Amino acid sequence: MSDIEADAAGLRAGLARSLTGDRPGEGSWRAAVATVPRHRFVPGFYLASGRVDGRGLPVWEPVTAELDHGRWLAAAYADTTLITQFDGDEADWKNPAARHGGAPTSSSTLPSLVVRMWSDADIEEGHSLLEIGTGTGYSTALACERLGSAAVTSVEVDGRRLEQAAGALYGLGYTPTLAVADGLYGYWPEAQFDRIVAACSFRAVPPVLPAQTRPGGKILLTLSGWLHGYARVLLTVAKDGTAEGPLLSGTVSFMPARTHAAPEFGNPAHWAAGLPGEGRSAKHSPERITAATEEAFHLRFLAQCAVPGAQMTTVGDVVHLADVVTGSAATLTPCEGGWVVREGGPVGLWDPVEAVLSSYDAADRPGPETFRLHVHHGGQHLRHPRMPPLSLPKP
Repeated sequence: MSDIEADAAGLRAGLARSLTGDRPGEGSWRAAVATVPRHRFVPGFYLASGRVDGRGLPVWEPVTAELDHGRWLAAAYADTTLITQFDGDEADWKNPAARHGGAPTSSSTLPSLVVRMWSDADIEEGHSLLEIGTGTGYSTALACERLGSAAVTSVEVDGRRLEQAAGALYGLGYTPTLAVADGLYGYWPEAQFDRIVAACSFRAVPPVLPAQTRPGGKILLTLSGWLHGYARVLLTVAKDGTAEGPLLSGTVSFMPARTHAAPEFGNPAHWAAGLPGEGRSAKHSPERITAATEEAFHLRFLAQCAVPGAQMTTVGDVVHLADVVTGSAATLTPCEGGWVVREGGPVGLWDPVEAVLSSYDAADRPGPETFRLHVHHGGQHLRHPRMPPLSLPKP
């Protein structure tokens, strides 16, 4: 065994020991983590430098074995997400350069979250699995190690990402079915599946996924939206093709499916310029959905169900909402004792959010696990026994 493989084996064993979750089946997944060499799937990645450039953009440092072997190997076996691509641009890892700003579009998800996902999806030996979002291929390898390659299908929208993942997988003897495909449409050639798990997020459940799942099978998805609210849902598919299941607890976010990413909305000042001069006192502070708390994380998802086309940004101390679909806008400005809201356009943006916050308070602030998502032929509705139903946007 080479020095690098010996070092990696020790680090891998330590990583597996650190994954101490007690969900059913996690022991088998930890054994897979102890076996699969993660470093083979991440020849290069970016780590945050903690600096910003002259334009205020965060600087991301490239990390490869050639640049700093020790740092590369240690990070590969740290329980952290490793960013491998920004804005769909493939890096030249033989001549890597620092990255200034940008939106991450591919990564190797932190191993503890991969294990948590596979465990939450209730995957067992004998199940067939569709993974949406191959990425680097590391999570695919864990699934192959646990289920056997013949049981695993993985699709990736980026052909360059899939090519690299395929090389790593096949080089280690894993031979799952791989395809360049948009996860919005699942993968009909291998359907039906016992389990479908997505490593990206969707604004709503793609309708083909229940159709590609066996009755009694399960779908684990992360739902997201343009307010950057997230929720995970575990759906069980019925014989008639409908699906239902609870939201799961915790704060997990994934990159959006590329066709579900938020559009650019331009300069907030341009949107604010068309608003009426007079405003009203806001019933709720925007901090209820912007704070760095688990409750705000949950509330942001509920709020975006009410205003699915809205996006939010803060300039100075003013919170801006803009909806590129309807042309509506709103601002919230702090004042003595509260906030002043101004709204304009065909659709109110803050009024629906306030209605959700008020009904949430009246229901004694229920947690995510008390909500159930119903996916049926008439739409997708999030229901709670003490709150009005919320609709997800049409897929």
